[in-house]
Amino acid sequence: MLKRFAPLVPLALTVFLAACAGHSPQPQISEAKVEPVARPLSQQVEPADDEITALIDDKPYEMPQLADSLLDLGRSLIGTRYRYGGTSVQSGFDCSGFVGYLFREEVGLELPRSTRELIKLDAPKVARADLEPGDLILFNDRGRGRVSHAGIYLGDDQFIHSSSSRSGGVRIDSLDDSYWNRSYLQAKRVLALAPVEDQAAAKRHN
Repeated sequence: MLKRFAPLVPLALTVFLAACAGHSPQPQISEAKVEPVARPLSQQVEPADDEITALIDDKPYEMPQLADSLLDLGRSLIGTRYRYGGTSVQSGFDCSGFVGYLFREEVGLELPRSTRELIKLDAPKVARADLEPGDLILFNDRGRGRVSHAGIYLGDDQFIHSSSSRSGGVRIDSLDDSYWNRSYLQAKRVLALAPVEDQAAAKRHN
């Protein structure tokens, strides 16, 4: 039986070798040599607005220690009587006298004495939605179209001020209150005027 198929072996071997020769191996591409294809400028994806914002370190409020110190002193004076023209704990405070006392004692800044001068102070203006603790708030609470009252923002829509004799002097009120909401005029970041080294003063109340 084997002798019968013997002449076919060389023929089968020849066909097999011819088939192998006709199948050339494909070159393998090394991953290390693949270069990324640069996109044309017109096809590059612009970063989203929120991604740009995350990359910008604008540091909107750099002096929280000073604000804490300022507000701690203010809270310690709650109940101090109101007195028109007053600028001290002994005499009592009017609104600008109270604000001036806090900034003088804790920040070393001498502020203008009247609200009409405070609104002219060369300090950064702050949008109401961007208020931070320690910001100066100015009000028009007499319906005359000009500034007439001042306080300091505490946070959570609250502010501290020397209100009036009838309302108990230094106290905390809310900007959500219809009276103060209606009277709100402007805010300024007075702490931005303080030298950085004056932050040491804040440690007295920390």
